[in-house]
Amino acid sequence: MARRPTIKDIARQAGVSESAVSFALNGRPGVSEDTRARIRRVARELGWQPNSAARALSGERSGAVGLVLARPAHTLGAESFFLRLVSGIQEVLSAAGTALLLQVVEDVEAECAVYRRWWAERRVDGVLVVDPRTRDPRPALLSRLGLPAVVIGGGTGTPPDPWQPEGPARHGGAPAGGRDGAGGDTGAPGGTGTGAEGAAGYASGGGAGADGAAGAGGGAGDRAAAGTDGGPGPTVVRADDARAMTEVLDHLHGLGHRRIVHIAGLPGLAHTARRVAALRAEAARLGLPPGQVRSVPTDYSDTEGAAATRRVLAEPEPPTALVYDNDVMAVAGSAVAAGLGIPVPGRLSIVAWDDSALCRVTHPPLTALVRDTAGFGRLAAEELLHLLAGGPPRVRESELPRLEPRGSTAPPPAAY
Repeated sequence: MARRPTIKDIARQAGVSESAVSFALNGRPGVSEDTRARIRRVARELGWQPNSAARALSGERSGAVGLVLARPAHTLGAESFFLRLVSGIQEVLSAAGTALLLQVVEDVEAECAVYRRWWAERRVDGVLVVDPRTRDPRPALLSRLGLPAVVIGGGTGTPPDPWQPEGPARHGGAPAGGRDGAGGDTGAPGGTGTGAEGAAGYASGGGAGADGAAGAGGGAGDRAAAGTDGGPGPTVVRADDARAMTEVLDHLHGLGHRRIVHIAGLPGLAHTARRVAALRAEAARLGLPPGQVRSVPTDYSDTEGAAATRRVLAEPEPPTALVYDNDVMAVAGSAVAAGLGIPVPGRLSIVAWDDSALCRVTHPPLTALVRDTAGFGRLAAEELLHLLAGGPPRVRESELPRLEPRGSTAPPPAAY
């Protein structure tokens, strides 16, 4: 194995002292500009790179940022969303010479342990945080650690959003829902059940937005977020899930659908809660009975998406339209319908939340929400670099998804 070049090697070849090399490579005064340029040229020729561990111990930056994915591994393998998100993140970080440290864990508790270890070891300069939760321990932890963070997929910022206790004012959006997002089994907004009760609450129409609101439109611009411990908080790069869900429901309602089921994702995620709350709020505005427009939670996998599809299609009055929280579940649901002899869109319309090649090659092609997921990742990475350069935390809006009608949605048959 070839030996890595050292400061001593650079000093020898450049004909200077090791201290002069250290001053030149660390941007410190003490050497002339000509000497500094010569030293840097020799370092490039030798292929020298700074030791990130040594730099961290000296109080300098590590040159890396972290991303922890707390999802079951089998669901990550099926979803294209994270692959596209990471590609956008990496595009920006690579151009900036910043490394991305990626780790997959089973749950948020393990994710928090990773943050503590990274902070203690000075492994990363900041972190990108995904999947905000309705009850989230991460804001307080990151604030205590003083670890710069960008939250990807944050919500409206309206209390009790744990990421932004003093969030920006809402502009537009659907009426506010209840507090807990996991839903109760009472069928009323603001239930406090979790676990099995939360699932029951979703199925019966309970549950509300993670941030106590069905959603928000409009731009919050660059308003700074507040930290949980009173200091500067994270930057929030948010997506308007509520408005997107409203567009989906309005499309299906305009086609004549009145029995619509949302095959949702994990019930503890804030964006799931926002979508559920937005569905209920828009259904109420359109005068649709809660029992006919509802959400069913899953784990995002094709297996659970297919199982949920079979259950709802076996009901005495099955839905005429299904909205899936990702492309994989939508394709699985389409296959289930075909296996049951239910034509799409003749008797069942299908909408996928995230567009992908799967949606476009399935027969019929699936109506889907199209958004620039890689652009979402680029924006998040740019904001983290902005924080690390000393900029203030702020709230940024991602591009609003647009609905792309395709062959999987049509008016329901008169008999249904």
